[in-house]
Formats: sequence, structure tokens, C-alpha cells
Amino acid sequence: MKALQLGILSVSGFFQKKIAIPVAKSPMIDIAAIASRSQEKAQAASKEYGISKAYGSYEDLLADQTIEAVYIPLPNHLHAQFIKKAADAGKHIICEKPIALHAKEAEDCITYAHKKGVKVMEAFMYRFHPQWQHARELIRMKEIGKVQLVQCIFTYNNTDPSNIRNQAEAGGGAIMDIGCYAVSSSRFLMGAEPKRVISLTQYDQNFGTDILSTGILDFGDSRAEYTIGTQTFPYQRVNVHGSGGVISIEIPFNTPADVETRLTVTNSVGTREVLFAPEDQYILEFEAFARSIKEDTEVPTPPSDAIANMKVLDALAKSAKQNEWVSI
Repeated sequence: MKALQLGILSVSGFFQKKIAIPVAKSPMIDIAAIASRSQEKAQAASKEYGISKAYGSYEDLLADQTIEAVYIPLPNHLHAQFIKKAADAGKHIICEKPIALHAKEAEDCITYAHKKGVKVMEAFMYRFHPQWQHARELIRMKEIGKVQLVQCIFTYNNTDPSNIRNQAEAGGGAIMDIGCYAVSSSRFLMGAEPKRVISLTQYDQNFGTDILSTGILDFGDSRAEYTIGTQTFPYQRVNVHGSGGVISIEIPFNTPADVETRLTVTNSVGTREVLFAPEDQYILEFEAFARSIKEDTEVPTPPSDAIANMKVLDALAKSAKQNEWVSI
């Protein structure tokens, strides 16, 4: 299969830290161009990461007829705008999460892209890691009986006012930045959608962003709980409690690519650790996206999932303001 010609819209810190070097190793993907609002910045990144083309505007990259698809790691408030621009240019799109600022915007830009005949995928990389695939398989096999509760904690400490995660106007805040993982992962494991949600949330007086949030997702006969924080000691864990056991995912989201990972299963048989060889979840994600383009199949994480996830995030944000249950 000929390598997918991929363009990058933005020299973001996330792209440089997580994507540039790992994904360049894949024979299925050629990171062929990178764009920034600064030609100098684009050229510097091009030189550092061995990318053949550098553009001083996102629009110039989109005009490059050799580019088949783009990756969008821009700030949240720019996602929908550049999904549409990429679609106008006939480029397939993999966009960082959350895909938009709210569900209506997500549905609008995805519908627009589909009308232009391009594929869109939200970049939830964790779903491609073998530990998550196995956890979901164990649940389907009833290894822990009927799932009753998914618990998620995901925190980090970032008080930099210049960081987009701390800028409300750019779609920052805990619910958008990491709450999207708590919601997505519970939906992924449950294989269902919550009926209503409630959120207790604390805000930063200077940033205006939510910095500590605890929520409940009501799935009817099961539920999910999460606590997320942006000014809290970094920690993450996902536990799945069932009628017959517990599954614990040790490092669920920022999973290292160079060490073994593990999940723990406890049931009536006893406790066991399931080990997984080192895997780079970003390579797996981008290769799956590339394969769907080259083989003209559905993207592995359908855009309908992005809209459904956004609906829950919208409800959580509303609940945080109104301090009451909100139906989805």
C-alpha cells in the first residue's frame, strides 16, 4: 500500500511531543507537509522532523494537491472551522479531540465534510491500544459479570495562563480537555449511551475555566463516575466494576510506548495481571486511519461517535452551571 500523504495543520507542542517522531516510523504514512502561521516556525519543524514541505499558512498547505489527508491539532475553537476548510480542499481529516466546541457545531462540520466526500475521524488514540481492546473483550465475555460501574480519574497540574487548556475562549477547561476521555472511555466500555448526567465543578477565578469536576453518567442499570482536574497532582486510572469482578487499567490514557503495560482482572478465579508488549497507540491510530482511506472503508472511530460524545460533554457543562441532572 502506498503511504498516505499527510499534512499537519499547526506546529503544536502535542504534535511535536507525541506524533511527529513515532508516526514517521510507519511505512503507511508519509508526513509530507507541515503548516504554521509563521513560515519560520514551519521551516524549523520541517527541518527538525524531516518533513519535505513547509507552509507559512494553513490554507497554503490545503491547496497542495499532493496531500491526501490532514491532521488537525489546533486549539479546540478552531477545529470545526478547519474541518470545513480541509473538506473544501478535498482532504480527509483526523482531528484532535474534542472535535468541536459543542454537539451542534460537531454535527454541522461533520455533515459538511461528508457532503464534500471526505472522511473525518476524531483522534481518540487510547481506543487503539491493545489493553483497551482486551478490556472491552473481557467485558463482552462476562469475565466480571454484568458491568455496573466505570470509575475514571484523570488529573494534571497546569497553571500557565498562556496554555490553551487554561483559556476558556479557546475551549479550554477540564471537561473539554480530559473529561472527554472520561466520557468516551465509559461509553466505549459500556457500549451504550448515558441517559442523563450530573456534574459538580469548580472554576478558576482568573481563567474562567473548570479546574476540578466530578460527574456521574447514568446508563440506566449501570453508571460511570469520574473526577478530573487541571490543577491537581497528575494521576490516571480506570476501574470497571461488575457483578462478578473488577478490571483495572493502570495507565489508561497517557500510555508509554516503550514499556509493557498491564491491566488487572479480579474475579471468582482470583487476581491476574494481563501484560501487553510495548505499543505506540498513536502509530496504531494513524495507521488505522490511513488504512480506511486507502481501502475506502469507514474510519474505525465513526464521526457519529464524536457527536454522541459531544452531546454528553454539553450536558455535563450545562449540569455544572445549573447544579442539577441534565438529560442527554
